[in-house]
Amino acid sequence: MQFWTTVPGILRWPPPGPDGDWRTALGPEDFRTVVRAAEDLGFDTVTFSDHVLIPRTSVASMGGHWPDPLTAMAFVVGATERIRVDTSVLVLPLHEPVALAKAVATLDVLSGGRISLTVGLGALKGEFAALGVPFAERGRRADEHLLVMKELWTSDAPSFDGEFTSFTDVVFEPRPVQRPHPPVFVGGRSIHALRRAARLGDGWAPAGATGGTGPWLDGVGDLPRFLDEARRIEGFAEKEHRFGIHMTPAPVNLGADHRPIGGSVRFSSTAEVVDAIGVLRDAGVTGTMVPPVGDEPASLGAHLEHLAWASEEVLPHFR
Repeated sequence: MQFWTTVPGILRWPPPGPDGDWRTALGPEDFRTVVRAAEDLGFDTVTFSDHVLIPRTSVASMGGHWPDPLTAMAFVVGATERIRVDTSVLVLPLHEPVALAKAVATLDVLSGGRISLTVGLGALKGEFAALGVPFAERGRRADEHLLVMKELWTSDAPSFDGEFTSFTDVVFEPRPVQRPHPPVFVGGRSIHALRRAARLGDGWAPAGATGGTGPWLDGVGDLPRFLDEARRIEGFAEKEHRFGIHMTPAPVNLGADHRPIGGSVRFSSTAEVVDAIGVLRDAGVTGTMVPPVGDEPASLGAHLEHLAWASEEVLPHFR
């Protein structure tokens, strides 16, 4: 089981109130402290979310502070030696794929192969409109963008002729040091996201959101039904043994504009946290986060204490 964490202050979701909170006062030295602590304490990955613009109508539920994830990832790999960095998630259709492939490859080289990508389609129509990307095309664009990046990362003579991107007779360097390319997970709790992951990805990241029956993952108990669907995808059988699944043990049912519905699951003891992660592991989940006991940390010191507790009391059960 792999474990990820985030950087408070870079990530400000749920958003602070109008007067801010402890996260808004953090700066670069605090960020270095957090990621170095995470590395020293045995966490595997630091994750960064992505939004380019937030429609003003969504600021109340999402906030407006969303730093560029690749820039933040470069900051972290420069401050650490081992820990990996990941986008969770990057809104893939909003990014030009050739430039994105270049940025990821460069960062993979400079980090010594510590880059992963978790990508999604995006859900904010106003963000797409502001950037001039048709919302209805986001699925087709995401599929093509993944193919474009893989072509650039792996081919000695890359060429592509698609609906949105075309090139030939070009050289693309540097290429990633990870082979065949940095891992790419597809985020989203729908059956469509899983199919995309099975066709084009190295893993699936449905988070922990519950969505009921049918085309939406209804918690970890629904994984067998979804994986049976993935096995129908041509080529999935060859990579199933290395196909990763990332889920959180504390599901949050998200509604419109990422607004939580009904609150998140809270844990009352270390044993409950360990048991919840054990359920994920036994179901085949390969990566998760460690939720706190009780409320979320309310200061930098409390956050560092949470990381230390997770390292001492939770991670050893899964190493």
